[in-house]
Amino acid sequence: MTAERGDYAVRWRERAACLRVDDPDLFFPIGISGLTHVQVDEAKAVCRRCPVEEQCLDWAMYVGHVEGIWGGTTESERRAMRRRGARRDEKTVSTAA
Repeated sequence: MTAERGDYAVRWRERAACLRVDDPDLFFPIGISGLTHVQVDEAKAVCRRCPVEEQCLDWAMYVGHVEGIWGGTTESERRAMRRRGARRDEKTVSTAA
């Protein structure tokens, strides 16, 4: 993944599928109930058909703690991705030493 900088970093958002969703709160689920899971699934379905899903995920990973669904992932999924990346980096450093 590569984090983007400059004007292009903002322009990808103009093409995001989520901008055309009637309820932007769809991407910011609250709670852990069954309805929340439905909301997360609906938001991720929008992400799957988004032309800038990868850029969105790159941005969320670069920024760090960001609430809601970004790039088809939840906050907890992105935390897990960062932990896996950190563990992979640690293994690379230890095997290179």
